[in-house]
Amino acid sequence: MDVRFKKYHGLGNDYLIIDPNVSDIQLTSDAIRLICDRHFGVGSDGILYGPILSGNNLSVRIFNPDGSEAEKSGNGLRIFAKYLFEKRYVKNKDFSIETLGGIVEAQIKDDIANLIKINMGKISFLSTNIPVTGSEREVVDEQLEIDGMKYEVTCLSIGNPHCVIPMRDISEQKARELGPSVENHEMFPNRINMQLLKVIDRANIEIRIWERGAGYTLASGSSSCAAAGAAHKLHMVDETINVKMPGGELLVEVGSDKGVHLTGPVKAVFEGCFRPGIYVKVTG
Repeated sequence: MDVRFKKYHGLGNDYLIIDPNVSDIQLTSDAIRLICDRHFGVGSDGILYGPILSGNNLSVRIFNPDGSEAEKSGNGLRIFAKYLFEKRYVKNKDFSIETLGGIVEAQIKDDIANLIKINMGKISFLSTNIPVTGSEREVVDEQLEIDGMKYEVTCLSIGNPHCVIPMRDISEQKARELGPSVENHEMFPNRINMQLLKVIDRANIEIRIWERGAGYTLASGSSSCAAAGAAHKLHMVDETINVKMPGGELLVEVGSDKGVHLTGPVKAVFEGCFRPGIYVKVTG
């Protein structure tokens, strides 16, 4: 049977929503890779599978385009919150979503769910929570050797793992050069997301992103929170930070308790259906 989907993006970071209450599909790794492929499939930075209903709870599974499963995604969760509101799975503008990385609180900031705020939870710099190999410690301003060069990095978890590298100058090229080596570095047993960080002033930063399982990305909510959280930990910025990316800007608020809130726009792109034959890649 045909499988229906909706496509949204948050600052160019695009996701497909496949609702198990609408379409029946077995999301194998091979199927996910083909669906997300921009030449052989629909094309996206990932798939949001949900809502999965259990009593009064709403949960979502987040899949990367390489077929792996992510714990959390700031853009993905804002997109999913818009879908829940539009499809009337929720009646209030404040509600919870369960993820592999924990429960998050969503808040619809307007009447049409174009602007959404997410409570992303608390940041941890503790190596065992990220995880990072070696003795238990906060991984803050620590040296990491990448391709023969040493960089000062700060690593953290906000439900998923991140490695933030402050630099004077950042670029897409640099992110693409370092990203694969950082993601798969032996220090990170579960692989890791990477952000190159440039601090503009106490209220503004700029980042370039390499996402675990997705590669170079125009924007990322969890990466924005990670970079802002790392910059705050390093005393480079204040509590409210505008995060600038090639896809646009997100607002991050870092609390004294290490709790992080993320606010930004979401846009619906299109909806449609794909055929079961999408799972078969034609060769020859």
